[in-house]
Amino acid sequence: MRHIIPVLAVWACSGLVPLQTPLRAEVPPLLAIQDARIVTVSGGVIEKGTVVIRNGIIVDVGAGASVPKGAWIVDGKGLTVYPGLIDALSTWGIPEAAAAVPTAAGGRGGGAPAAPQAGQAQTPQTRSWGPADRPGTSSWVKAADQVKTTDRRLEQARGAGFTSAVTFPKSGLIGGHGAVINLGGESNGQMIVDPSAGLFMNTTPGGYTGYPSSLMGIYAYFRQLWIDAEHYRLAKEMYAKDPVNIPRPEYDRALEGVLESRRVLLPASNPITMERMVKLAGDMKSPVVLWGVVEGYRMADRLKQSGTPVILNVKWPTRERDADPERVESLRTLEVRDKAPTSPAVLAAAGVKFAVSSDGIDTPRDVIRALKKSIDLGLKKEDALRALTLSAAEIYGVAAKLGSIDRGKIANLVVTNGDLFDDRTKVQMVFIDGVKYLPPPETPQGPGGGAAARPTESIEEEQ
Repeated sequence: MRHIIPVLAVWACSGLVPLQTPLRAEVPPLLAIQDARIVTVSGGVIEKGTVVIRNGIIVDVGAGASVPKGAWIVDGKGLTVYPGLIDALSTWGIPEAAAAVPTAAGGRGGGAPAAPQAGQAQTPQTRSWGPADRPGTSSWVKAADQVKTTDRRLEQARGAGFTSAVTFPKSGLIGGHGAVINLGGESNGQMIVDPSAGLFMNTTPGGYTGYPSSLMGIYAYFRQLWIDAEHYRLAKEMYAKDPVNIPRPEYDRALEGVLESRRVLLPASNPITMERMVKLAGDMKSPVVLWGVVEGYRMADRLKQSGTPVILNVKWPTRERDADPERVESLRTLEVRDKAPTSPAVLAAAGVKFAVSSDGIDTPRDVIRALKKSIDLGLKKEDALRALTLSAAEIYGVAAKLGSIDRGKIANLVVTNGDLFDDRTKVQMVFIDGVKYLPPPETPQGPGGGAAARPTESIEEEQ
């Protein structure tokens, strides 16, 4: 026997206190999304199948997957289930993240000081005389210590189908260690999937004057920092082997942070900066991920040759709204503006592994719209979806947990009423760690700006 169990009906109207916690259903220990179209990413499309979730983990998926007795059932008829989308480089989850962080420029941004983030030492406006001053470096800062469930951007991101993000502290030259997070949970600690995603680096100095004051100086500083870290590591090893005769090295938190990094994220907007960064990574002897890659359409062959993965910024260049209409733009500017949206297709055709960043994008939904523009210019939908899911998980070493709909992975799913890249498609619900979340209302209704009633969501329980 089956009966409908209503699990969430929310009305918000003028005069009510705004909700401070995400709206979500109670967590059933066993749940099945039945008779849905399932886009697994890793293994193709199942036109009519079932996803079974137990305690937040996918335990079965397929056309022949049986619904266990006692499972709560989501009727998937007419719906499509995708893996939860992943923002591969963002500040989501860090409410105090600076509003004016550098976007994918890949070069110096004028030297404007960047606002320090929570937990990050505020460097006084003093002159730096050399690398020993550790200018612009916060390699000890960890996003995993900063994320909060109270970040208001999380609900908007979930409403666009994003269930995970790789979030970074971004202030200064070396902002700190990123973390792979889920965009839900009742506590900050529940959000963390992997606390060590990589060390975020930029070439835009801020918060100090003096050294380094040029791009050449920044490269020299990065190299010196890694040389110092290697010397520091060797000194610690020598002391551990002979603490009687070898002096104990002085603790250096900046170098400790460098030694902890699994990979470094370096900016590269064009072929020239790409070559410099690939060489720099070789000198550092560290795995590298390039972010930005605005001119990816010119860089694909070299990226493929170097085997370097990419986090692609999809805020495509546009003419400024208040630009002088009499100003004549260079051919180079016009070319970048015209061809930048073709970068995903060119990178995919060359076999370059790339994921997607929301950096600089106004709303999470605009990430999908940007990729839709690339699809119209030749990008395959399956490549666009992979960039938003499994490729991001592979780049950060969490593909065993995220990125596709497979048995044993975290139950991060997005359920839509159509093709993800169709402008008419709506996200019906998302699941994060097996917990169901509803998208926020699109527009306020009624006097006083109250939100319209959300539709009642129902789950069937099989007896």
